[in-house]
Amino acid sequence: MKPLSRNLLSRTLRSPDIAAQFSMSEWDMLVRQARAAGLLARLAHRFCQHGLTAAIPAVARWHFDAAETLADKQQTAVRWELQQLRAALVDLGSPLIVLKGAAYVAANLPAAAGRLFNDIDILVPRERLKQAESSLMLAGWHATGLSEYDKRYYRRWMHEIPPMQHVQRATVIDVHHAILPDTARYHPDSAKLRSRAVAVEGLPGIHVLAAEDRILHSATHLFHDGELPHGLRDLTDLDLLLRDAALDHHFWPRLTARADELQLSRSLFYALRYLRHFLDTPVPDDVTATLDAAAPNRVTLALMDRIFSRVLAPDHASCADSFTPAARLAAFVRAHWLRMPAHLLIPHLFHKAFVSPYQRTPKPA
Repeated sequence: MKPLSRNLLSRTLRSPDIAAQFSMSEWDMLVRQARAAGLLARLAHRFCQHGLTAAIPAVARWHFDAAETLADKQQTAVRWELQQLRAALVDLGSPLIVLKGAAYVAANLPAAAGRLFNDIDILVPRERLKQAESSLMLAGWHATGLSEYDKRYYRRWMHEIPPMQHVQRATVIDVHHAILPDTARYHPDSAKLRSRAVAVEGLPGIHVLAAEDRILHSATHLFHDGELPHGLRDLTDLDLLLRDAALDHHFWPRLTARADELQLSRSLFYALRYLRHFLDTPVPDDVTATLDAAAPNRVTLALMDRIFSRVLAPDHASCADSFTPAARLAAFVRAHWLRMPAHLLIPHLFHKAFVSPYQRTPKPA
């Protein structure tokens, strides 16, 4: 795989102590890469853990302080917003299962440290989607900013309804009934995910996925998403989730068995491979050997290495080379290929490229 020579952020996340020797130009580059990756606040937390806060030059420190302030404010808002969601969905008849970043905050996991948010994701049974949507609309959330084509696309093919934004607070909710679209090549059973969800202490009515399932969901989301501006941030989520869960010595066998049960072994294979590459995440040799059965052939794997070693780096010019644009395009095409069969994908991409731009509502003069 491509060396990490230009990826100063990954090197610092792997070995924070190297920052004590940085020049001012290196601090400048580190801040730029961390901001592009959405990792300024998390990096500040990492420095604090290693007693390196004092090593941050004054001219750079305000960037980290501002990012930490924003992260703290967002996490307070997420906790409050979850209570509003619980109240809105109190009659749903099933637990309110929170996914991804909001789940890390709700459960007070190490992966919440420095985590920034764009939205809150929840999982409800497919048969309760209409009820959930109606209840959220009554509470002030509504689908906005989508064309009629996009709305039909979400409802017919995707694993979620169109995103909903609150009319007053502008918070965005993604309501999922599965973790992959119905048209995807893999079909993890949502009922199995819901059956192992665990209640969050201190937040009545709020549940999160079991440890193995939230790791598999994070890996699946990362390696089925064609646009990865925050791919390294998502890798750091996984790194923190794995290090925390691995404190239980029985965790790794449960993780690989669960991945096989949910048809997600390939996603887990990729996640662990690139976690080692970017972040030196410790993975037992027997786990690697177990997942070798899920690996692609050597030619495909070599191609994936060339793609993901580029697209999972910070989305900053300093981390790019002449092949990075092609790698990003390849990741985009691969993700769509995994999510939709050709007879659906080709018309969809044609519509998005040549029809949708002319259907957008013009802005008022």
